[in-house]
Amino acid sequence: MRETLIVIGLFVLAVALRSARSNCLRKLGAITFLGASFCLVYFLTGRLWAGLLGMLAWFFLPWIELLTRIRAMRLPLDNRLRHREIPNPSFFPNAIEAAAAMEEAGFEHVSDCGWEWAGMQQFFRIFWHPEERAVAAVCLCEQSDVAFAFISVTSEDEGGGIWRTTNFPFAPTLQCPPNVKWNHVPCERSCFHQILKDHRDYLARVNVPANRLRMPDPEEIEDGIEQEMRKQVDHNLAAGLIKLTGDGRFHYSTRGLFFLWGQFIKDMIRLC
Repeated sequence: MRETLIVIGLFVLAVALRSARSNCLRKLGAITFLGASFCLVYFLTGRLWAGLLGMLAWFFLPWIELLTRIRAMRLPLDNRLRHREIPNPSFFPNAIEAAAAMEEAGFEHVSDCGWEWAGMQQFFRIFWHPEERAVAAVCLCEQSDVAFAFISVTSEDEGGGIWRTTNFPFAPTLQCPPNVKWNHVPCERSCFHQILKDHRDYLARVNVPANRLRMPDPEEIEDGIEQEMRKQVDHNLAAGLIKLTGDGRFHYSTRGLFFLWGQFIKDMIRLC
């Protein structure tokens, strides 16, 4: 009974820590889960190496999805944004507040649009600010019964470099081209004013002054998003992470599946 109670206690503690608001406590909860897994297998087998394997098994769980759903996915080579109605606010966490904050900061509404990626619906509410020389967007992602929202602020310099600050909660599922740089902030930072400040600080940190930024054209923002995605697809084709299927679509290669596994591991370690 002692071993059983130890394992149960560790799992209960892990669940409690994972429910905390503090990022450090949530990470401690994940470590506690690993410890509980180690103890469970060790107590059952009496072997340290088996306990270590039981702990490491968590890091190989993504391969179940990689070898089933993701391996079978076929994604469009040229995806197009379409104008869409605003989704139900109850499924759009913090989106109404974020859009209102963008307008308070002087950003002007450009369009509401979206597209579909392998069953995931993405809806964008896009804004721009001529003085900031930036484009801001609040995005809703919906897949089955799962929905989450994130904010991004994007600037482009005269040399074609794209600088983006976002609270997107996951690692990118495709490699970014060399000219696209992401500045990730914690996903719980949902205040647009703070993210805008983070973006200004980021531009200052990478020595990109405001006079080197290009003025966005609100009529070309949607086209720019589509072109950026196509360039990202071409970059990943050249890197061998994806392959063409011959019908205007692409899928992940073996190398791409290992890349995705690495991204899954990053998300597991980062534990936003």
